[in-house]
Amino acid sequence: MNFKKFTSIFLLLFLSIISHAEDDPLEEYNRKIWAFNEFLDDSFAKPTAEIYTSLTPDFIEIGISNFFRNLNELDNTANQLLQGRPILAINDFSRFLINSTLGLGGFIDVGSKFGLERHDEDFGQTLGSWGVSSGPFLMIPIYGPTTPRGLTGRSVSSVLSGTFAIEETDVRIGISALDALETRARYLEVETLIIGDRYSFIRDSYMQYQEFELTNGEDQVDDFVDDMDDFLLD
Repeated sequence: MNFKKFTSIFLLLFLSIISHAEDDPLEEYNRKIWAFNEFLDDSFAKPTAEIYTSLTPDFIEIGISNFFRNLNELDNTANQLLQGRPILAINDFSRFLINSTLGLGGFIDVGSKFGLERHDEDFGQTLGSWGVSSGPFLMIPIYGPTTPRGLTGRSVSSVLSGTFAIEETDVRIGISALDALETRARYLEVETLIIGDRYSFIRDSYMQYQEFELTNGEDQVDDFVDDMDDFLLD
């Protein structure tokens, strides 16, 4: 599968699935943080991502994205187990072993070529599967959109990810910075699709997509969502 196509469809899905806004009791606060984040993004993150994309060959960008996805396979594995899905946990851990070895440290996604499906799980989804409510929408400085459940889940997942074993602080910070840069670069392709009020658009898209991830698309009635779910995990 073409990686650029995957990225575009993934982010298009993220930004285009709009439903009625969830309760946003902290909207006044959230909008102030949103404005601050937008300033930082326009001043630093976006220009840096544009330079990164313009100078980095596609195959290197793909390799870097594969590398970080491979680190997340440990988090995926743990959360599959916590959600009572041992078969999927074996699938995800097998991907980690294969891609870490045959895939040269995860830079090549050999696991997909072997028919091992890629998933995206985190502790926030696990909490949701246990019945924990997402709580209100939150906009966090630098971090971006989230919810209390998502913020808690991200904190735990950061420990479960492959970076937990890196003892050198400077190396860990460097890898985290590269991860953030790679993530921001992937958003460049579709951010122009945002229409209307940017804050509301992102809030509604984020909350809708979190629900989609929590149910693994099983409760979706939208044919487009169902088709894209199959495509995204191809």
